Amino acid sequence: MFYALLGFILGCFIPYTARRFAKFMPATLAYALYRIFKPNKTVSKQKKQNNSKYIKLRNRYFMRSLGWGIITSSILFLNYLSSAPKDTAWISFFIVILLILMEIDNRIMYLPDILTSPLLIGGFAYSSFAGFILGDTIEATTANSALGAIFGYMIPVVSSLIMIKKYPNNLGGGDIKILAGIGAWLGISNIPVVILLSCLVFAISCFINKQKQGAFGPSIVISALIILFLQQ
Repeated sequence: MFYALLGFILGCFIPYTARRFAKFMPATLAYALYRIFKPNKTVSKQKKQNNSKYIKLRNRYFMRSLGWGIITSSILFLNYLSSAPKDTAWISFFIVILLILMEIDNRIMYLPDILTSPLLIGGFAYSSFAGFILGDTIEATTANSALGAIFGYMIPVVSSLIMIKKYPNNLGGGDIKILAGIGAWLGISNIPVVILLSCLVFAISCFINKQKQGAFGPSIVISALIILFLQQ
């Protein structure tokens, strides 16, 4: 129940975090932390009480926060049931960072280094100190994590170079960095599957929403979580 409660609390803050990032990115880590915990007040209390549009947006924001709380709680609880006790906290960190990145990219189509860098470092730390999702030895795991990060970075870079004339904006720098971070967690054998599955999820999303382009980060996150739980 601890992870379910923790997931609900953290999940409720995901829309708030994404909203704050939307207002001040790009920014340094220090300034980002300052603005998250000490936001600027732009609307007076009187205007908030008498503004029907603000009240409607506030209610939608509340429901979105509640929805994210339920989703995050469910995923962390499922992780608690399916992962080894020594790995639960590490993988919970991985999941929460991915979900925050998903909401930020969906909101502003931007994946900040402030979060993709800890994702990458966390993957290396996990492989070195806590074992690995694939269950290898520590020595093999460390190499697997490093190769996963390299391939997670290089595969989209090479594909972008191949398609740059026809699709100049097919992948952004943030997409490449999040794939490198995911590669550090899931290893070299899983990162090509994540990339291919991400393309499929993105294609389905574009078909459903009747659009030709959009944020690619959410598709990457969904694919990474699918592979994560299939490996457990």
